Amino acid sequence: MNTIDARSFLDTLRKLLLVILGLGMAGTLAELILLEHTEDALQWAPVILLAAAGAVLLWHSIGGSAASLWLMRWLMCGFIAAGLVGVYFHFRGSAEFKLESQPSLAGWALFWQAIRAKTPPLLAPGAMVQLGLLGLLYTYKHPLIKPKK
Repeated sequence: MNTIDARSFLDTLRKLLLVILGLGMAGTLAELILLEHTEDALQWAPVILLAAAGAVLLWHSIGGSAASLWLMRWLMCGFIAAGLVGVYFHFRGSAEFKLESQPSLAGWALFWQAIRAKTPPLLAPGAMVQLGLLGLLYTYKHPLIKPKK
């Protein structure tokens, strides 16, 4: 594969990654809104991150600048952090719910009950981690970002 073919392939791949990222973000945002994931400030975090990243994605799609890519990178790091924190809060919520119905649970028994609970789904916030990684992959060695020397 010559240089022109490789560059064309990477450009096409980047466009596909951007479309997949946009669809994933839109779907996740719609789900959070439909599930009314807005009870407190912490639940608003992924909603706000998704909305902000959607605006940056639109800005980047229209204007394509290094600034939009750098902001996208920061937001994607925020996605990863929000996803990891979300797993913790979902676990904590599941454990609290299990303790209400079975106060005698403790230790490993509580842990196993909490991670297998359906509400809140423990790994659902992992979608934010996946989207964040996908966004970082999109920006990796992007031609608009000049490598530091």
